[in-house]
Amino acid sequence: MDNGIVKIAIVGGESTGKSTMSAYLADHYHTVWVPEYAREYCEKLTGPPTWQDEINMFDGQLALENSLIGKANRILICDTTFITVKIWSDHMFGQAPQQVVDELSRHHYDFYLLLNIDLPWQDDPLRDFPDKREHFMQVWHDELKALNASYVLISGLGQDRYDNAVRAIDNFLKSLH
Repeated sequence: MDNGIVKIAIVGGESTGKSTMSAYLADHYHTVWVPEYAREYCEKLTGPPTWQDEINMFDGQLALENSLIGKANRILICDTTFITVKIWSDHMFGQAPQQVVDELSRHHYDFYLLLNIDLPWQDDPLRDFPDKREHFMQVWHDELKALNASYVLISGLGQDRYDNAVRAIDNFLKSLH
């Protein structure tokens, strides 16, 4: 916990509903959520992200999170984390920037919700790999296990998905007492 704030990361592959889930959970828990910085950043790019773009997205995500944690009400919901920079850099460049790798062990999230790929794919200009959903799902499991992260896989459609996420967070919060 940072300053008594429980940091919950909503993570997963493309088109799994992370932003929608983050907004829902922030509303449910009467707190703020940290949007995915990379989405806004990539919307302004005219070509594929470069190595420097990945570093900029890492820095931007951390700065955005740091700017919002003081506004959180007991819980900070994070729509993904800079782990995505590591995952995409590994995929696109064969490695991740060293400062990203170094920060992974230092920048702690208390709990992760890994959103399953059971939602139908939604086309979006910023989404690239509809045929690699299973691959990236495994990558997410591997990354979270490598961090020894506390996480739960969230599945379900519609309200069931949200209810499963709230139940997982409530159970985690109870385990803290």
